[in-house]
Amino acid sequence: MPSRLIIRTITEFRRHYRQFRSGDAVLGLLPWREGEEVKLLDLVDRGVTFFPSALAQMLVRSKVAQAEVLGEFMVPGTFVAYSLPDLARCLGESHTRGDAQVITKRDRAHLGLGVSLWPSLETLYSLGGLQELPYPLVVQPFLTGGRDLRVVVLGDYAEAYERLNPHSFRKNLFQGGSSRPAPLTSDLLAFCRQVMERGKFPYAILDLLASAVGELYLSEISMKGGLTGARLSQEEFRERVQNLEEDFQRQ
Repeated sequence: MPSRLIIRTITEFRRHYRQFRSGDAVLGLLPWREGEEVKLLDLVDRGVTFFPSALAQMLVRSKVAQAEVLGEFMVPGTFVAYSLPDLARCLGESHTRGDAQVITKRDRAHLGLGVSLWPSLETLYSLGGLQELPYPLVVQPFLTGGRDLRVVVLGDYAEAYERLNPHSFRKNLFQGGSSRPAPLTSDLLAFCRQVMERGKFPYAILDLLASAVGELYLSEISMKGGLTGARLSQEEFRERVQNLEEDFQRQ
């Protein structure tokens, strides 16, 4: 019987794509080009194993995909608008009606550059009636007074820190925020594990919102990114990820 393929680079993946068989494996978070996601679906159907899972790798590439699959963990009222009628349908919803502020997130935008704050969904809808918006958009109610937490979970390692910015609702460090360590409570870690289990994440960097009364909501999830503010360095992060990949291959 031919030996199983163990693929670790995008070059090898593209070279062997048509030869994959059940039992082969793709290890590592590979830089798929837009449009290549269908290959992951095809290979999962053929019995090829991915680490991280194919679902997790597709989710981290798209805020829209995260809102669709992991929306149950996000601020109530979060939805994806693919067109103006989608905005219209939500004008009367309890979480987005009246003068409630909303946030929009552009798909595949990073570092907070695709995030916008609107006075109301009606304002966004009115603008969409005058010009084409960059659909699809993730739309969610603005959580007034919410805390911005980042949690890093890698196997049995986990830590949390809070991101702050007294001058803006944008808390990410790229846009002027600062950070401080945050307690990693059992409830916080359990929530993160729930999200990761649903998205089949073996490890993750999770951005969370905590309401004034302590309710936790997912903002975004990734498997790489800035760790400024974390105790864990990028080098240690890579080493731990590599160890997880090697453990997976041994199993």
